[in-house]
Amino acid sequence: MIQFFHVSKKYPGGQAALDEVTFDIPRGQFVFLTGASGAGKTTLLRMIFREEVPTSGQILVNGRNVSAIPRSKIPYLRRTIGVVFQDFRLIARKTIFENVTYLPQVLGVDLQEQKKLAYQALRRVGLAHRLNAFPPELSGGEQQRVAIARALINDPDILIADEPTGNLDPDLSREILRLFLEVNLRGTTVILATHDRDTIQRVGRRVLTLDHGRLANDQELIGTDPPALDPLAAEAPQVPEELIPAPEPPPEETAG
Repeated sequence: MIQFFHVSKKYPGGQAALDEVTFDIPRGQFVFLTGASGAGKTTLLRMIFREEVPTSGQILVNGRNVSAIPRSKIPYLRRTIGVVFQDFRLIARKTIFENVTYLPQVLGVDLQEQKKLAYQALRRVGLAHRLNAFPPELSGGEQQRVAIARALINDPDILIADEPTGNLDPDLSREILRLFLEVNLRGTTVILATHDRDTIQRVGRRVLTLDHGRLANDQELIGTDPPALDPLAAEAPQVPEELIPAPEPPPEETAG
């Protein structure tokens, strides 16, 4: 699924973000990526969806050499990968429906299908009732759940999360982490970057540890207190179309 072979990344000036990193993540695995700030976690994640390219080495995603993909084909790679950022990256002036359906809109999906996909994705994260709200009306935890729904709407093979709980309190962090684990139950490969060692010890799973750009450790942990998961929550809800609320049209902008 995801393979790194002796991957290094050096920036102008000689700063090394990654140094000879090699690992293999099979399909359907849940992996924590950890390390101190500046260890190279974000750079590594960005390479998977071709936001960065390595200085040397090779990266394969679904058997394809990511660095060799023509620029015109990069969007096709990214359609198979959902990404969740720490800062949510929601557009404040657009409704939750509009934020979540950005990719289907770009792909030319018709409005009725967009409504169905948005309702299913938001229901999976417990926010179907907020379809017509705007991001500033939501709490931090709700905004992060919207970001997860947006990443899941195209049913990606891979879900990447870069410090998704870094700005949340402990209770919300546990809830968000449970969502990622339930997504993984469906067979989605999940890579979650975090510096929270306590959470990793509690949950368990495979852990890749970066130290100054090098892969310092690759181990499988048994969690001390793993969360209880609901297998039914892993399934995308099937909703009769007549029950899917129509999103309100966006307010017309007036000339200033």
